[in-house]
Amino acid sequence: MPIAIGSKAPDFTLKSKAADGLKDVTLSANFGQKQTVLLFFPLAFTGVCTQEMCDITSGLSAYASLGAEVIAISVDSPFAQEAWAKANKITVTIASDLNKTVTKAYDVLFPMLAGVGDTSARAAFVIGKDGLVKYAEQTATPKDLPNFDAVKAALAK
Repeated sequence: MPIAIGSKAPDFTLKSKAADGLKDVTLSANFGQKQTVLLFFPLAFTGVCTQEMCDITSGLSAYASLGAEVIAISVDSPFAQEAWAKANKITVTIASDLNKTVTKAYDVLFPMLAGVGDTSARAAFVIGKDGLVKYAEQTATPKDLPNFDAVKAALAK
């Protein structure tokens, strides 16, 4: 079960690949400024994850118009994430949780995906400007997508 709505969102600083090297992505940088949509996904270079991030990329303006930044998180290295994003024209900020610390903090660890190892489950969170969780969803299986209408509804409140 993901962390509960109304909880203080666990803060984090993760690495993301930028044009000039690695950059820090810190959740609390948005506190007091804008809402944040956190999207956990299992692995880069997989079909459902690629489709989800391509769809989010094409709809980023809808999230921006609701006053939100989207941050996607997986357990891949930032270098693998960058290669995958470039190959698929994904422009969402993607952060590496290689050590699974944030995945565990949000309680969305998916054990032994396809017998390969532990990954992030597919999950969505809306974090308010106040740092509180406004929406939390972990999908039943890694093949299922979050309810993005519900995510947008939570942002609009």
